[in-house]
Amino acid sequence: MAGEAQDDCLFCKIVAGTIPATIVRETETTVAFRDINPQAPTHVLVIPKAHHKDAAALAAAAPELAADVLRETQAVADEEKLESYRIVFNTGSGAGQTVWHAHAHVLGGRGLQWPPG
Repeated sequence: MAGEAQDDCLFCKIVAGTIPATIVRETETTVAFRDINPQAPTHVLVIPKAHHKDAAALAAAAPELAADVLRETQAVADEEKLESYRIVFNTGSGAGQTVWHAHAHVLGGRGLQWPPG
């Protein structure tokens, strides 16, 4: 069920503390941690503690929680001293989503070209 921890979800296990992660920020509703396969000098994932399968589901079910995730991306960028950065939500396997728990990628520390990909 949306919002409830899933036993088979990697990110739910990080939230629960049963799988280690390099956590850079934590709030009542979110956790931010370093990506294990960074695509830029700074690559931090910001996730809601509540389980939602992707960004669209999160926005539909809990818009205030989606806003918390976005606020935390700014806080991460500030702490990492990023002058510019990219926020990416991959939604669906065709877009590169591999963990079915909503998450924002905060990427920075180098030039990011457009279009991405």
